[in-house]
Amino acid sequence: MQNLPLGRQDFRVIREKDYLYVDKTKYIYKLINESDINFLSRPRRFGKSLLINTFKELYEGNEELFKGLYIYNKWDFNKTHPVIKLDFGEGEYESLVKLKLTLDDFLDSCAEDYDVELKKRTISRKFGELIKKIYKKTGKKLVVLVDEYDRAITENLGDNNLLEDIQAILRSFYNVLKTNDQYIEFIFITGVFKICNTSIFSTLNSTTDLTLDEKYSCICGYTYDELEDYFKEHIINLGNKLGLSYNETIKKINYWYDGYSWDGKNKVYSPYSTIELLYYGEFNNYWFKTGTPKSLVDFLKEADDYSEVLNPILIKNSRLDPFTYEHIDPIAIFFETGYLTVSEKKIINDVIYYKLQSPNFEVENSMLDYLIDLNFVIRQDENIKVKLIEYMGQIDNENFQKIIKEFLTHIPSRIHIDQEYYYQSIFIAWLNGLGFKSEGEIQTNLGLMDVMILEKENTVIIGECKFSKMKENKNEPIIPYKTMLDTGINQIKDKKYYEKYPNKRIIMVTFAFAGKEVYTDLEELTF
Repeated sequence: MQNLPLGRQDFRVIREKDYLYVDKTKYIYKLINESDINFLSRPRRFGKSLLINTFKELYEGNEELFKGLYIYNKWDFNKTHPVIKLDFGEGEYESLVKLKLTLDDFLDSCAEDYDVELKKRTISRKFGELIKKIYKKTGKKLVVLVDEYDRAITENLGDNNLLEDIQAILRSFYNVLKTNDQYIEFIFITGVFKICNTSIFSTLNSTTDLTLDEKYSCICGYTYDELEDYFKEHIINLGNKLGLSYNETIKKINYWYDGYSWDGKNKVYSPYSTIELLYYGEFNNYWFKTGTPKSLVDFLKEADDYSEVLNPILIKNSRLDPFTYEHIDPIAIFFETGYLTVSEKKIINDVIYYKLQSPNFEVENSMLDYLIDLNFVIRQDENIKVKLIEYMGQIDNENFQKIIKEFLTHIPSRIHIDQEYYYQSIFIAWLNGLGFKSEGEIQTNLGLMDVMILEKENTVIIGECKFSKMKENKNEPIIPYKTMLDTGINQIKDKKYYEKYPNKRIIMVTFAFAGKEVYTDLEELTF
């Protein structure tokens, strides 16, 4: 069984040390034969840097690294090209001076690699000089690879005066690629945001944007087939550790980490979360924990309504066009950073529409956690925890319900969603904040359990969340509260969720939500 490439983005290291590598070279081969100047937007930690490094090794003719891969027998490794790789993830951009120093360091480093001397003083002229001198020295056209091209912009969103100066420098810098295209064989640029101010989209008019191209929708991330083909042994080990069958483990991985799509048809798993899961052996919010972009944080702090980013939304394709930093569309930000994904593509009256929604449980649940922390504070102390356990243990529904009702009144109206999963997720997040060991939708043989709370050695508390819309112009639910409560208790019994916990005291709890009202029911299971 191959070792997992935890934290590895260098193609050479992965291949030389025999780490597990999911072969994406069929997309690389197709792309090289179709287009010379390419741009790809994908969220952070989604394999963009690994892709860039794969292009580098391929064009430098490092044949040994590609043995056994799709492209190996199709590529002429004797036909090499010099490569300029610019990784903006390594620079500092909090001032104009630091941006210039970063660009200068990139160019000096490339010049040193190819043993050429640069005499020009301005950044753009120096870049052009580098391209011409490498071409003259090698007699071969260059390959230019740019990773995280937008980093200098995204790190300074909100400071429009600084961004105006940064934009001018980057426009001049990237314009060099156009004026020297006779010396360039291939260009591949990656980033998170599509920002037109940088001139990649305004100057390089022939740039092929791969972001929403169905042919390349799976160039980053893992498909279901790739998950099974490459990770089967690791999945079996995970299932054994968690006491789940292979199919149960796959379903749970799907629920947590699948669902990313850029065409509404092909779905991929988060590569970062998948590797972390299989390495550490537990389900967690791995990708979300790597950091929320500042642009999202600023939007969430200032927004009056979160409905567009918490509910599925149908938008025209124009809302996903490159935007200016002066006029940022929050939907484009949430999509490009991976918090929304394409669930469906439609053509209505010759106009392309995309239906966007949260890709999976990790993203949705993490976002709700974040919004709870951002919007309100409720006492999450041991006293409340002890009381809840005490009331459930005593089957004291009256006092238990009082605490739950108090919780619901603290939820700000701007983060309400008219769907059952919202209440379930936000409730789970609250319980986690109180210290409960809880999860949403645990897979069992007969179905999905909405809430499971494990407390004390001899007690298991199993819960169901039920939801009803309110009747129009009336302060009562379409489905009566008692009906929802009875349905929840009966569902726990009928689906026999409790069978996973033999010799335990089983307490069943149902939560019935409608509008901002909640009712509960507690019952001990007797055999």
